[in-house]
Amino acid sequence: MADLKKLAEQIVGLTLLQAQELKTILKDEYGIEPAAGGAVMMAGPAAGGAAEAAEEQTEFDVVLTEAGPNKINVIKEVRGITGLGLKEAKDLVEAGGKVKEGISKADAEGFKKKLEEAGAKVELK
Repeated sequence: MADLKKLAEQIVGLTLLQAQELKTILKDEYGIEPAAGGAVMMAGPAAGGAAEAAEEQTEFDVVLTEAGPNKINVIKEVRGITGLGLKEAKDLVEAGGKVKEGISKADAEGFKKKLEEAGAKVELK
């Protein structure tokens, strides 16, 4: 267990260049290819501070927290935003949850405004 912790600390301490070299070694010599840039490369910036990461957020989720009194209007907006059918949109509005995921801040704010004008309560995450 202590060896694994030591290995994890070494991986987190890698520079970007070292992480890239590690990725190449894993791929060429062992046939292991890290997904989407690899956890190794992501671990370095996380150690730098969560506040910096929060400021650099580029993708947002639009989350419906409450449908409000005008549920029909909210369902119409959800259908327009998501392209869902009537039943699926109604189920989403009644249950709440993510309406859109991984979109730009401008798009997320636009969808939030539309849903709030229809009477819903919405959060961006």
